[in-house]
Amino acid sequence: MITLKCSAPVHDHAEAYWRLLAAGVGSVEACRRLGIGRKTGYRWRMENGGLQPDYLPEASRSGRYLSLLERRRIASLRGRGLAIREIAGLLGRAPSTVSRELLRNSRPHDYGRYDADLAHHRGRERAGRPRRSKLATDPELKAEVQSKLDLEWSPEQVAAHLRTRWPDRPERHLCHETIYRALYQGAKGGLSRTLTRKLRTGRPLRKPRRRPHQRMPPIRCTRRPHRPPAIDRRAARAARRLGGRSRCRRPQSVRRRHARRPTNPVGVHVNVPTYVRANAASS
Repeated sequence: MITLKCSAPVHDHAEAYWRLLAAGVGSVEACRRLGIGRKTGYRWRMENGGLQPDYLPEASRSGRYLSLLERRRIASLRGRGLAIREIAGLLGRAPSTVSRELLRNSRPHDYGRYDADLAHHRGRERAGRPRRSKLATDPELKAEVQSKLDLEWSPEQVAAHLRTRWPDRPERHLCHETIYRALYQGAKGGLSRTLTRKLRTGRPLRKPRRRPHQRMPPIRCTRRPHRPPAIDRRAARAARRLGGRSRCRRPQSVRRRHARRPTNPVGVHVNVPTYVRANAASS
Protein backbone atom coordinates (compact mmCIF):
# COMPACT_ATOMS: atom_id res chain seq x y z
CA MET A 1 0.00 0.00 0.00
CA ILE A 2 1.45 3.35 -1.11
CA THR A 3 0.98 6.22 1.31
CA LEU A 4 2.58 9.59 0.73
CA LYS A 5 2.06 12.33 3.32
CA CYS A 6 4.42 15.26 3.39
CA SER A 7 4.49 19.02 3.17
CA ALA A 8 5.82 18.99 -0.40
CA PRO A 9 5.49 21.69 -3.06
CA VAL A 10 2.79 21.62 -5.68
CA HIS A 11 4.73 19.80 -8.38
CA ASP A 12 5.78 17.08 -5.93
CA HIS A 13 2.14 16.59 -4.95
CA ALA A 14 1.19 16.31 -8.61
CA GLU A 15 3.87 13.73 -9.32
CA ALA A 16 2.88 11.74 -6.24
CA TYR A 17 -0.77 11.93 -7.28
CA TRP A 18 -0.04 10.48 -10.73
CA ARG A 19 2.16 7.78 -9.20
CA LEU A 20 -0.70 6.71 -6.94
CA LEU A 21 -3.10 6.58 -9.88
CA ALA A 22 -0.62 4.48 -11.84
CA ALA A 23 -0.41 2.09 -8.86
CA GLY A 24 -4.17 1.51 -9.02
CA VAL A 25 -5.31 3.91 -6.28
CA GLY A 26 -8.51 5.83 -6.92
CA SER A 27 -8.50 9.60 -7.32
CA VAL A 28 -10.39 10.29 -4.08
CA GLU A 29 -8.15 7.97 -2.07
CA ALA A 30 -4.99 9.45 -3.63
CA CYS A 31 -6.12 12.98 -2.68
CA ARG A 32 -6.85 11.83 0.87
CA ARG A 33 -3.39 10.28 1.28
CA LEU A 34 -1.68 13.40 -0.04
CA GLY A 35 -3.81 15.76 2.03
CA ILE A 36 -5.18 17.70 -0.95
CA GLY A 37 -8.74 18.43 -2.01
CA ARG A 38 -10.65 16.15 -4.34
CA LYS A 39 -11.29 19.05 -6.70
CA THR A 40 -7.54 19.55 -7.07
CA GLY A 41 -7.06 15.98 -8.22
CA TYR A 42 -10.04 16.22 -10.54
CA ARG A 43 -8.64 19.45 -12.01
CA TRP A 44 -5.29 17.76 -12.69
CA ARG A 45 -7.07 14.94 -14.48
CA MET A 46 -9.26 17.31 -16.51
CA GLU A 47 -6.31 19.42 -17.62
CA ASN A 48 -4.54 16.35 -19.02
CA GLY A 49 -7.54 14.31 -20.12
CA GLY A 50 -6.80 11.58 -17.59
CA LEU A 51 -3.29 11.11 -19.00
CA GLN A 52 -0.18 11.44 -16.88
CA PRO A 53 1.91 14.44 -18.01
CA ASP A 54 5.42 13.81 -19.24
CA TYR A 55 7.51 14.95 -16.31
CA LEU A 56 11.28 14.70 -16.46
CA PRO A 57 12.59 13.06 -13.27
CA GLU A 58 14.71 15.34 -11.12
CA ALA A 59 17.64 12.90 -11.06
CA SER A 60 17.87 12.80 -14.87
CA ARG A 61 17.95 16.57 -15.36
CA SER A 62 21.15 18.21 -16.53
CA GLY A 63 23.42 19.84 -13.97
CA ARG A 64 23.30 23.13 -15.83
CA TYR A 65 19.82 23.70 -14.42
CA LEU A 66 19.27 24.78 -10.83
CA SER A 67 17.94 22.06 -8.58
CA LEU A 68 15.33 22.46 -5.86
CA LEU A 69 18.03 22.32 -3.18
CA GLU A 70 19.97 25.12 -4.86
CA ARG A 71 16.86 27.25 -5.13
CA ARG A 72 16.12 26.72 -1.47
CA ARG A 73 19.67 27.80 -0.60
CA ILE A 74 19.22 30.92 -2.75
CA ALA A 75 16.03 31.75 -0.87
CA SER A 76 17.71 31.18 2.49
CA LEU A 77 20.80 33.22 1.65
CA ARG A 78 18.76 35.95 0.02
CA GLY A 79 16.66 36.19 3.16
CA ARG A 80 19.82 36.82 5.20
CA GLY A 81 20.62 39.79 3.02
CA LEU A 82 23.56 38.37 1.04
CA ALA A 83 24.40 39.90 -2.34
CA ILE A 84 24.07 38.04 -5.61
CA ARG A 85 27.81 37.57 -6.05
CA GLU A 86 28.14 36.17 -2.53
CA ILE A 87 25.30 33.69 -3.13
CA ALA A 88 26.84 32.64 -6.44
CA GLY A 89 30.22 32.06 -4.80
CA LEU A 90 28.68 29.84 -2.10
CA LEU A 91 26.75 27.81 -4.66
CA GLY A 92 29.60 27.56 -7.18
CA ARG A 93 27.47 29.20 -9.86
CA ALA A 94 27.95 32.23 -12.08
CA PRO A 95 26.48 35.49 -10.73
CA SER A 96 24.46 35.82 -13.94
CA THR A 97 22.77 32.47 -13.19
CA VAL A 98 21.58 33.62 -9.76
CA SER A 99 20.56 37.04 -11.07
CA ARG A 100 18.58 35.50 -13.95
CA GLU A 101 16.89 33.06 -11.54
CA LEU A 102 15.71 35.87 -9.29
CA LEU A 103 14.35 37.85 -12.24
CA ARG A 104 12.64 35.00 -14.06
CA ASN A 105 10.94 33.20 -11.19
CA SER A 106 9.83 36.13 -9.05
CA ARG A 107 6.39 37.69 -9.46
CA PRO A 108 4.96 41.00 -8.23
CA HIS A 109 2.40 39.16 -6.10
CA ASP A 110 5.22 37.41 -4.20
CA TYR A 111 5.62 40.66 -2.19
CA GLY A 112 9.33 40.91 -2.96
CA ARG A 113 10.11 37.51 -1.46
CA TYR A 114 11.75 34.73 -3.46
CA ASP A 115 9.90 31.43 -2.90
CA ALA A 116 12.08 28.45 -3.77
CA ASP A 117 9.26 25.94 -4.22
CA LEU A 118 7.23 28.24 -6.46
CA ALA A 119 10.35 29.16 -8.44
CA HIS A 120 11.19 25.52 -9.00
CA HIS A 121 7.67 24.79 -10.19
CA ARG A 122 7.71 27.77 -12.55
CA GLY A 123 11.08 26.73 -13.92
CA ARG A 124 9.88 23.20 -14.63
CA GLU A 125 6.72 24.42 -16.31
CA ARG A 126 8.73 26.73 -18.54
CA ALA A 127 11.37 24.11 -19.33
CA GLY A 128 8.79 21.59 -20.57
CA ARG A 129 8.31 23.12 -24.03
CA PRO A 130 6.51 20.05 -25.45
CA ARG A 131 6.89 19.45 -29.15
CA ARG A 132 3.78 20.22 -31.16
CA SER A 133 2.03 17.14 -32.45
CA LYS A 134 1.57 16.26 -36.11
CA LEU A 135 -2.15 16.88 -35.87
CA ALA A 136 -1.53 20.43 -34.63
CA THR A 137 0.90 21.27 -37.45
CA ASP A 138 -0.75 19.46 -40.41
CA PRO A 139 -4.29 20.79 -41.13
CA GLU A 140 -4.97 18.23 -43.88
CA LEU A 141 -4.02 15.33 -41.63
CA LYS A 142 -6.11 16.78 -38.81
CA ALA A 143 -9.16 17.15 -41.09
CA GLU A 144 -8.81 13.56 -42.31
CA VAL A 145 -8.62 12.16 -38.77
CA GLN A 146 -11.55 14.27 -37.57
CA SER A 147 -13.74 13.23 -40.49
CA LYS A 148 -13.20 9.54 -39.71
CA LEU A 149 -13.76 10.04 -36.01
CA ASP A 150 -17.05 11.82 -36.82
CA LEU A 151 -18.09 8.60 -38.58
CA GLU A 152 -17.42 6.79 -35.26
CA TRP A 153 -14.32 5.04 -36.52
CA SER A 154 -12.02 3.75 -33.81
CA PRO A 155 -8.47 5.16 -33.56
CA GLU A 156 -7.15 1.77 -34.68
CA GLN A 157 -9.23 1.97 -37.86
CA VAL A 158 -8.14 5.57 -38.46
CA ALA A 159 -4.46 4.66 -38.06
CA ALA A 160 -4.83 1.82 -40.59
CA HIS A 161 -6.69 4.14 -42.99
CA LEU A 162 -3.89 6.73 -42.90
CA ARG A 163 -1.37 4.13 -44.03
CA THR A 164 -3.66 3.23 -46.93
CA ARG A 165 -4.42 6.83 -47.85
CA TRP A 166 -0.79 8.01 -47.86
CA PRO A 167 1.38 4.89 -48.31
CA ASP A 168 4.38 6.94 -49.56
CA ARG A 169 4.23 9.63 -46.83
CA PRO A 170 5.32 8.10 -43.51
CA GLU A 171 5.26 11.52 -41.84
CA ARG A 172 1.47 11.30 -41.95
CA HIS A 173 1.31 7.86 -40.41
CA LEU A 174 0.03 7.82 -36.84
CA CYS A 175 -0.36 5.05 -34.33
CA HIS A 176 -3.66 4.64 -32.50
CA GLU A 177 -2.13 5.72 -29.18
CA THR A 178 -1.20 9.10 -30.70
CA ILE A 179 -4.81 9.62 -31.73
CA TYR A 180 -6.06 8.62 -28.28
CA ARG A 181 -3.70 11.08 -26.59
CA ALA A 182 -4.65 13.85 -29.00
CA LEU A 183 -8.32 13.25 -28.20
CA TYR A 184 -7.99 13.22 -24.43
CA GLN A 185 -5.53 16.12 -24.28
CA GLY A 186 -7.81 18.34 -26.35
CA ALA A 187 -6.17 21.48 -27.71
CA LYS A 188 -2.73 20.30 -26.59
CA GLY A 189 -2.97 17.26 -28.85
CA GLY A 190 -4.56 19.01 -31.81
CA LEU A 191 -8.07 17.49 -31.66
CA SER A 192 -11.25 18.58 -29.95
CA ARG A 193 -12.07 16.69 -26.77
CA THR A 194 -15.74 16.62 -27.77
CA LEU A 195 -14.81 13.91 -30.28
CA THR A 196 -14.42 11.51 -27.35
CA ARG A 197 -18.21 11.11 -27.54
CA LYS A 198 -17.68 9.33 -30.85
CA LEU A 199 -15.57 6.65 -29.19
CA ARG A 200 -17.22 3.41 -28.19
CA THR A 201 -16.63 4.11 -24.50
CA GLY A 202 -17.75 7.74 -24.74
CA ARG A 203 -15.56 8.74 -21.78
CA PRO A 204 -14.27 12.33 -21.66
CA LEU A 205 -11.34 11.20 -19.48
CA ARG A 206 -9.11 8.23 -20.01
CA LYS A 207 -9.57 5.50 -17.47
CA PRO A 208 -6.58 3.30 -16.64
CA ARG A 209 -6.96 -0.40 -17.11
CA ARG A 210 -7.38 -2.58 -14.09
CA ARG A 211 -4.49 -4.61 -12.81
CA PRO A 212 -4.79 -8.41 -13.12
CA HIS A 213 -5.50 -8.76 -9.40
CA GLN A 214 -8.26 -6.13 -9.60
CA ARG A 215 -10.26 -7.81 -12.34
CA MET A 216 -13.35 -9.86 -11.65
CA PRO A 217 -12.66 -13.61 -11.51
CA PRO A 218 -14.13 -15.62 -14.38
CA ILE A 219 -17.44 -17.41 -13.79
CA ARG A 220 -16.81 -21.13 -13.47
CA CYS A 221 -19.68 -23.30 -14.69
CA THR A 222 -20.33 -26.55 -12.81
CA ARG A 223 -21.09 -29.53 -14.97
CA ARG A 224 -24.01 -31.79 -14.10
CA PRO A 225 -21.97 -34.85 -13.01
CA HIS A 226 -20.11 -32.66 -10.51
CA ARG A 227 -23.14 -30.97 -8.97
CA PRO A 228 -23.70 -31.46 -5.25
CA PRO A 229 -26.16 -34.27 -4.39
CA ALA A 230 -28.39 -31.78 -2.55
CA ILE A 231 -29.44 -30.21 -5.86
CA ASP A 232 -30.58 -33.55 -7.25
CA ARG A 233 -32.52 -34.27 -4.06
CA ARG A 234 -34.18 -30.87 -4.27
CA ALA A 235 -35.23 -31.51 -7.89
CA ALA A 236 -36.66 -34.91 -6.93
CA ARG A 237 -38.74 -33.42 -4.08
CA ALA A 238 -40.14 -30.79 -6.44
CA ALA A 239 -41.13 -33.50 -8.97
CA ARG A 240 -42.91 -35.53 -6.29
CA ARG A 241 -44.75 -32.44 -5.04
CA LEU A 242 -46.08 -31.70 -8.53
CA GLY A 243 -47.10 -35.31 -8.99
CA GLY A 244 -45.70 -35.52 -12.47
CA ARG A 245 -47.83 -32.61 -13.73
CA SER A 246 -46.44 -29.85 -15.82
CA ARG A 247 -45.99 -26.47 -14.13
CA CYS A 248 -47.25 -24.69 -17.25
CA ARG A 249 -50.74 -26.30 -17.28
CA ARG A 250 -53.58 -23.79 -17.49
CA PRO A 251 -56.43 -23.90 -14.95
CA GLN A 252 -59.48 -25.98 -15.84
CA SER A 253 -61.76 -22.92 -16.05
CA VAL A 254 -59.50 -21.33 -18.66
CA ARG A 255 -59.50 -24.53 -20.73
CA ARG A 256 -63.33 -24.74 -20.62
CA ARG A 257 -63.67 -21.07 -21.66
CA HIS A 258 -61.39 -21.61 -24.64
CA ALA A 259 -63.35 -24.76 -25.59
CA ARG A 260 -66.68 -22.86 -25.63
CA ARG A 261 -65.30 -20.03 -27.77
CA PRO A 262 -66.93 -20.21 -31.26
CA THR A 263 -64.75 -20.35 -34.29
CA ASN A 264 -65.17 -18.19 -37.36
CA PRO A 265 -64.12 -20.05 -40.50
CA VAL A 266 -63.92 -16.86 -42.52
CA GLY A 267 -61.60 -15.23 -40.01
CA VAL A 268 -63.62 -12.00 -39.67
CA HIS A 269 -64.94 -11.01 -36.24
CA VAL A 270 -68.14 -8.92 -36.20
CA ASN A 271 -69.48 -7.23 -33.08
CA VAL A 272 -73.27 -7.75 -33.01
CA PRO A 273 -75.28 -5.35 -30.79
CA THR A 274 -77.28 -6.80 -27.87
CA TYR A 275 -80.74 -5.82 -29.14
CA VAL A 276 -80.06 -7.55 -32.47
CA ARG A 277 -79.15 -10.79 -30.70
CA ALA A 278 -82.31 -10.51 -28.56
CA ASN A 279 -84.59 -10.04 -31.61
CA ALA A 280 -82.97 -12.93 -33.37
CA ALA A 281 -83.54 -15.21 -30.37
CA SER A 282 -87.25 -14.21 -30.01
CA SER A 283 -87.96 -14.87 -33.65
